[in-house]
Amino acid sequence: MEGNEAADPSPALVTDVFARACTSRAAFEDVTSRWSSLVLLALAEGPHRFGELRRRVEGVSERMLAQALRGLERDGLLTRDVAGTIPPRVDYALTPLGQRVAEGLRALADVLEGAVPEIDRARLDYDAR
Repeated sequence: MEGNEAADPSPALVTDVFARACTSRAAFEDVTSRWSSLVLLALAEGPHRFGELRRRVEGVSERMLAQALRGLERDGLLTRDVAGTIPPRVDYALTPLGQRVAEGLRALADVLEGAVPEIDRARLDYDAR
């Protein structure tokens, strides 16, 4: 290396959501799964217990909700707080990282909710072909 020229970073240090082995890609896949995205949006409203999340996210099975919660906890997007009561009380809440991700998802959800007439029209046009 000459003078102040920096060497190219090692491929292991480069983060790129398009790279197969990048941690950000795996987290992106976790976050963008149908149930995980909806769980993040629900938790952006405030902490929820498992049953509350199940009611808020219509159509999710217990198995899929548990899987989404485990993945999001593993990625550091939510916390799982177990109270030592009988029966045990478990509350889920977003971490600061989870809050930032949920804000981006909320913006996307707002665009989609506001575009429902356009989407419906496009689907009708497409299906009519």
